Amino acid sequence: MISKLTDILKNTTTADRVALRAREYDHRYGGVARGGLDERKTDYQNFENTYYDLVTDFYEYGWGQSFHFAPRVKGESFAASLARHEHHIALRLGLRPGMTAVDLGCGVGGPLIEIARFSGAKIVGVNNNEYQLKRAAKMTEAENLSHLADYLKCDFMQVDAPDASFDAAYAIETTCCAPDKAGVYGEVFRLLKPGACFAAYEWCLTHRFDDGNPEHQRLKSDMEYGSGVQDIARPHEIDEALRAVGFDLLEARDLDAEAPPGIPWYQPLVGTGLSFASFRSSAVGRQITYGSLWLLEKLRIVPRGAAHVAAMLNVGGAAFAEAGRLGIFTPMYFILARNRIRGGRPVPRSGRLGSPEKVTSLQNDRELRYSSASFVNRNCQKIRQSVGSML
Repeated sequence: MISKLTDILKNTTTADRVALRAREYDHRYGGVARGGLDERKTDYQNFENTYYDLVTDFYEYGWGQSFHFAPRVKGESFAASLARHEHHIALRLGLRPGMTAVDLGCGVGGPLIEIARFSGAKIVGVNNNEYQLKRAAKMTEAENLSHLADYLKCDFMQVDAPDASFDAAYAIETTCCAPDKAGVYGEVFRLLKPGACFAAYEWCLTHRFDDGNPEHQRLKSDMEYGSGVQDIARPHEIDEALRAVGFDLLEARDLDAEAPPGIPWYQPLVGTGLSFASFRSSAVGRQITYGSLWLLEKLRIVPRGAAHVAAMLNVGGAAFAEAGRLGIFTPMYFILARNRIRGGRPVPRSGRLGSPEKVTSLQNDRELRYSSASFVNRNCQKIRQSVGSML
């Protein structure tokens, strides 16, 4: 089981690179509690690149190519739940052939590829991490979807694209990494055509989070440290930032609170009721990975520092699992926002899903609500076909 990660690390890193980067991450971004500084906001781009240089291989090994959470219904595979979570974004934005959307923080391209294949729309992925973009390009070519996918290497706070370039925009658990919510949302607003929509899953603290509870604060700190996030926001901060830059907020709700009975989003991190395929992401699987890497470091089979990175991710994984169990955190605060009229021009009423009439209809249509069991059952076969080799 560990041989796959061993091969990845041997092929993508030099002997000392992992250890050096891990020490830099801890010292510069770990905060005073971990003996370091706290430069997560003042050195934002280097912070994110350092983190993802370290963890990308581990993420792919333990989770797959879609770096996000998703709840599961009974009988649904882990891969199918991730795909359904991605399809929900595509459906709410009404993505279809002929449209061009931007994926903010596309990672190694897992969700982008799935959404492009599912919707037929062209997707442009934005990512500032060179290593992840190389992985994304390789995956896209392997899936024969280069005609529907393109990538931009740039900061999603300053995207290298003209105003009003896109018919839609989305972010799947990525804008939580932004140093300034209004800043990243303002950039999304600039990139969208008038009347176009933006959909996202945001990381948020819930109403159960108690600022005065030391255990809650520790869990928040561990989640941020273990996931490369600067400061997990509250829902009202997300809503206010979107409105402040000019968006009409059409919908904002915690999908975790509305999920049908089934397997919660954090269950893969706990380890009960798992298939062998997702064992690596479980608590036991993570500990086995850590112990194996520690031994392989001593034998000089993997680079020094690999076990340190695994330990860092274990801190985050344990914190996410406990925060999920306590209900103090959600990774799926769903937002749907529309670009307002600019320069006195009317909002186009083309009849696509992002138009006012269709948005209202969709919100009242139980058949397309994320939490609807009938939606899951009707699309189960389609999802399995579209994820194909992921299952």
